Amino acid sequence: MENNKNYQKYLYKELEEIAKSGKKPTLLLHACCGPCFTIPYEELKNYFKITILYNNSNIYPKEEHDRRLEELKKYLLDLKADIQVIETKYDNETYNKDLEPRASDKEGHERCRICFNKRLKEGFEYASKNHFDYYGTVMTISRYKNAQDINKIGEKLQKDYPTVKWLYADFKKNNGYEKSLIIIKEHEMYLQEYCGCIYSYRAYQNKQR
Repeated sequence: MENNKNYQKYLYKELEEIAKSGKKPTLLLHACCGPCFTIPYEELKNYFKITILYNNSNIYPKEEHDRRLEELKKYLLDLKADIQVIETKYDNETYNKDLEPRASDKEGHERCRICFNKRLKEGFEYASKNHFDYYGTVMTISRYKNAQDINKIGEKLQKDYPTVKWLYADFKKNNGYEKSLIIIKEHEMYLQEYCGCIYSYRAYQNKQR
């Protein structure tokens, strides 16, 4: 079995190289919500010119999608951070067509990898068309997300977009998730109780019964 890689070490090595260059490259950063953006922003803000991509048609229902987006924007206002948020059109029905065959999968299995691949591919396409130096995601901070899967998918997709560099990371490392909870509490942020998709939503609803 392949040993898990410490992708946060990959990130720190990349940040060291960027610091040595004296330049601040552009980064398109996929974000799924305000809470997941907290620690990644703290880690990356001094090294990159960040633009956020909010392409999360996986999130169900639309009210939840919009609430997470507004919470992200509210957090940016609290920070007084001059960061552009690119919003893609919400289309959960079309998005789920690729996930439906794996509807019975448990959280963290193939359905999730399909979902990661869809959103990360969309991000790479946007980053490539708009000449970003780097592309990455905040998702690895989430307790619901497998950083090994996410980084392997990012690494594979990068081969199709040679002008954009995938930003390896595992923001859960070094107590990243625990640190994010402190920031969330300080800013009185809404912290969702399920990953996002209709399948995780149903699982959450069943647990509440």
